[in-house]
Amino acid sequence: MSMQAVVYRAARRVEVEDRTAAEPGPGEVRIAVAFTGICGTDLHIFHGDMDARVGAGAVLGHEMSGRIDAIGPGVTGWSIGQPVTVMPTLSCGHCPACRRGNAHICHNLKFLGIDSPGAMQSLWNVPADLVLALPDQLPLDHAALVEPVSVAVHDVRRAGVSPGDHVVVVGGGPIGTLIAIVAQRERARVVLVEPDPFRRSVAAELGIEALDPAAVDVVATTDEHTAGAGADIAFEVSGSSGGVETAVQVLATRGRLVMVAIHPQPRAVSLHRVFWRELELFGARLYERPDVIAAIELVASGAVPADRLISLIEPVAAVDAAFAALESGGRVMKVLIDWRELGR
Repeated sequence: MSMQAVVYRAARRVEVEDRTAAEPGPGEVRIAVAFTGICGTDLHIFHGDMDARVGAGAVLGHEMSGRIDAIGPGVTGWSIGQPVTVMPTLSCGHCPACRRGNAHICHNLKFLGIDSPGAMQSLWNVPADLVLALPDQLPLDHAALVEPVSVAVHDVRRAGVSPGDHVVVVGGGPIGTLIAIVAQRERARVVLVEPDPFRRSVAAELGIEALDPAAVDVVATTDEHTAGAGADIAFEVSGSSGGVETAVQVLATRGRLVMVAIHPQPRAVSLHRVFWRELELFGARLYERPDVIAAIELVASGAVPADRLISLIEPVAAVDAAFAALESGGRVMKVLIDWRELGR
């Protein structure tokens, strides 16, 4: 059986390749992929920034939805045509992190779409224990947002967001916006900091207060909102040095700073501020299975407004245009690739 896959060749070069589909092995299912999302990590790979980890010929992608197409030996509990998504993390089960119950940050973690073939293929064989069922009524394009929503759910849970907390989210891209949405679901008071006017307009349409850091003193505004106390929690999602500074400066005494963005180089941090206000710093990486289950519920219920967050859907043949649209930084939030015409 023939199939197609998006293959990374070199920096700024991906190709759609014809392949022969393999039958699922023991413990695997084969998924007819419906939609895949392109995320910031995929862009890093596309730019050649991860060549030490992702070699030429790799199949990209980890945000996805689809339907069970075939079932491998020894697999039970699934049916052909069942809508599913995948939690794209493989842990070793025996390292110190796994033994402590933190398999999502396994020392030997393999991430599908980076360390092994990913979801940008029309037929995808994956271990059955990484597959999660989707509600039948959930549109599959909306379901492709489950993975990034899982990130936001994990980040908010890691931060311990509670009703009434004042939360500042620095960075209004897809993940920052999703964090703001999930935090508001926890009845926190949320302010999003984002220089791009389109992203601020999206936030405003979703009922999120959004500030332009070039036009507003974010620290002073936070003080006004909190009677001089500062924010209880700040999420740094911008990946910029200025974002780190803002996130530290807005925090109240014993405030919590949650590092979400991947910073490729060390950043200057005001450790005096950390000392003076007894701040806490948290890393937030990936997600756990309960986070994914919660994300499915949020997307299926409409609590996450998928239609407003999906800016563009392109067919597989236009994958170059899909990457270019996200790379442009224009009026785009989430970009999806549509594989349905290639499914059985």
